[in-house]
Amino acid sequence: MRQRFFFLFVLAAVLVSCSGDKVKYRIGISQCSNDIWRDKQNAELRMGTYFHDNVELKFAAAYDSDERQVEQIDSLVNNGIDLLIVAPNQVQTISPAIDRAYDKGIPVIVFERKTNSQKYTAFISADNYEMGRVMGEYIVSRLHGQGTVLEVKGLEGSSPAIERHNGFMDAVNKAPGIEVVASLQGDWTEPTAYETTQQWLANNKDVHVDLVFGANDRTAMGARNALGKDVLYCGIDGLPSENGGIQLVRDSLLDASYIYPTHGDQIIDLAIRILDGKPYDKETMLMSALVTRDNAKVLLMENEEIMRQTVQLDSLHKKADTYQHKLDTQRIINWLALGIIVLLVVVFVLFYLYHLRKIALQRERVVNTLWNLKPEEVPVASEPTATSDESDSSEASDNTYDNEPVAVSHFIASFKEVIEARLEDSNVSVEDLAADMNLSRVQLYRKVKAVTGSSPVELLRTARLNRAYQLLLTTDKSVSEVAYAVGFTAPSYFTKCFKEEYGMVPGDVRK
Repeated sequence: MRQRFFFLFVLAAVLVSCSGDKVKYRIGISQCSNDIWRDKQNAELRMGTYFHDNVELKFAAAYDSDERQVEQIDSLVNNGIDLLIVAPNQVQTISPAIDRAYDKGIPVIVFERKTNSQKYTAFISADNYEMGRVMGEYIVSRLHGQGTVLEVKGLEGSSPAIERHNGFMDAVNKAPGIEVVASLQGDWTEPTAYETTQQWLANNKDVHVDLVFGANDRTAMGARNALGKDVLYCGIDGLPSENGGIQLVRDSLLDASYIYPTHGDQIIDLAIRILDGKPYDKETMLMSALVTRDNAKVLLMENEEIMRQTVQLDSLHKKADTYQHKLDTQRIINWLALGIIVLLVVVFVLFYLYHLRKIALQRERVVNTLWNLKPEEVPVASEPTATSDESDSSEASDNTYDNEPVAVSHFIASFKEVIEARLEDSNVSVEDLAADMNLSRVQLYRKVKAVTGSSPVELLRTARLNRAYQLLLTTDKSVSEVAYAVGFTAPSYFTKCFKEEYGMVPGDVRK
């Protein structure tokens, strides 16, 4: 019975566990740094999961540290991700970690920054060389082909910094009247750009600068803080957020910027296509655009509307998540309650059946013991003292048999003698047996049922079958002769009853 309880408990636990949703894909995201551009992209990555079921994102930011990013990539892989999305801090130093992930069969999407290895599944980014080239052409046009330009580059060794510099230089080198007075090494951050520009200015006080090209908007603003407002400044990123590139251009703090698209939702769509085994492009180039004072206001209005809709969508998703969580919790509670109810019902039924079986076995042992006693073994009962009213009461007679074990044994022994005396009589009835016991039919039935749990007819049939079994073992009588000898009127009915009682036909006894 304890095994049944354990099975039901396990079943209830399984039902509860089945009610929750399971994660389908775990995607690791390794960001080389943490800034407003990547904050926007991370938000889009999360939003991209809203349209896909059961996708879990695991974020890691290296804060421009090669060593930290390598450790984070290895940790993501070791913790069991299904796909890796990575923006390498530098081209060469991060490649071995990416290769290890790829060699373990994990699909790898390289975005925004390139690796010097071919071990990746897909690449998605804007064209950094094209952005540098277009910005260089704009600068030439803005200065009317004559002037001096100071460049502050991005992080050394990162592919966007290298490609933006190459595109910019290829464009300005075609204009003989444009002089690049210096290309300073930055790291994408405003403080570094400020310090680098100040150091250069301290050593080059006599050099006039008409325009500064920063590898991103923050770099351009760092140089502006060092040189002042009498110089034109151009950058790249063109974020629509507060103090982002588009707003800086609209407010004339920057002369121009270039939208460097984040498109986290598009990256997630690509990841899911790869994981689902659907067709995808190995390389995807994102669209970008130049931002000037001519279009900054319109672009900002459009992006503000997009961001407003994004905030609303994110709010709706959070509400939906809260509702879904409550629904899942309620579902678990319902399943658990149902499991407990079922378990209690089954326990009650099993206990009840066990109790009935125990009573039946006890009664069967008592009856078998009393039924098999020989007349001389039956205990002698003392005569109960009774009033004249009690002697005439059938109820009093019933209570005597029910409450005194010796009286019960006498009753069973007497009933056994009556039955054995009438075994061969196929016409004997319950009324005949009751008359032999000096009882009414109802009294006999009630007493026999109370003591044995069986009816007089059932005991009569059992006695006949027991006698038949003995005759089959000890005599040469045929099955038919035995059947008639114990009071059955038809051998076929005798055979049927015999098989129900002993699990075999009469002929098998002698075998």
